[in-house]
Amino acid sequence: MTLRRYPIFSILLLVFALLHGTKVYAQQTLIDLKIDVPDIMIGEQTVLHLSVTTDKDKQIIIPLPDGMLTDGVEVLHITPPDTTDIKNNRIMINYDLLITSFDSSLYLLPSFIVLDGRDTIFSDQVALKVSTPDVNLESPEEYYDIKNIWHPPFVLADYYAFIYGVLFTLFIICVIGYFVQRMRNRPSERVANVKEAPKLPPHEQAIKELKEIRERKLWQQGHNKEYYTEVTDTLRRYISLRYGVSVIEKTSSEILDFIRDEEPGNKEVYDTLKQILRLSDFVKFAKLRPLPDENDLSMFNANLFVERTKHVEIVTTLLSADMTKIKIK
Repeated sequence: MTLRRYPIFSILLLVFALLHGTKVYAQQTLIDLKIDVPDIMIGEQTVLHLSVTTDKDKQIIIPLPDGMLTDGVEVLHITPPDTTDIKNNRIMINYDLLITSFDSSLYLLPSFIVLDGRDTIFSDQVALKVSTPDVNLESPEEYYDIKNIWHPPFVLADYYAFIYGVLFTLFIICVIGYFVQRMRNRPSERVANVKEAPKLPPHEQAIKELKEIRERKLWQQGHNKEYYTEVTDTLRRYISLRYGVSVIEKTSSEILDFIRDEEPGNKEVYDTLKQILRLSDFVKFAKLRPLPDENDLSMFNANLFVERTKHVEIVTTLLSADMTKIKIK
């Protein structure tokens, strides 16, 4: 039997051979180990470069040393795996191992391994020489003691965060202290206001305040609004104390209605108050500039209103006389 007589069998055999050969090649895993500097001094560091090449979908295990690579050689750091996609459905996995040694010797570093299923693949071994500095024991003066610590130069920018933090903390403390002090002073302010309340009767206090306003000569200096504001405020306080009803927040019309009800039939009182309140509203809201006679009339009517509405208490004083007993002999 020859292959020419069975061409289909020949083709199948060839395809099987190719597939089998490809499968064998695809299963091959490679490992490579290199060292940066193979000759170092005691305490210096060098890097081992470990590269593993394998198929993309293959599950492999790469055991890495933890702590000591071998007696006298220490692993300081291992970088995370860096995977690179290469051609033919293959990948390369790279590790960098930072090593050092504090014992002078010539080390033959152990091989790294890769577990690929049932196969174990070993890397080549690399050598590391660790040397000590030459010391001339006959001339110790050539060597110096450990140098003192060098302090960095002063740079103000390095302390900005600390400075701003301290300033912000002081600001917060000042704000809190201000509000605490203010809260503490509120009761004392109320007590002070009560203690400083006028002890004079309402009409005497009003006459006193009107006199002080007249002596300040506000409207003569062009302060018409301030003049009428102080006059009407004095009358509002007087009315509130005199009749026991607060009219501080009432409008001029409401105050006039209130006086009409409290003083029925007393048209003169109503008219004097009306002249003051209406003229005051024109000055404060319409910016009217009254004539000097009108300003004097307002002050006169304010005093007249107080005098005509004041409440006088009649106090009866009982006088006691001592009786002297005269003994008549």
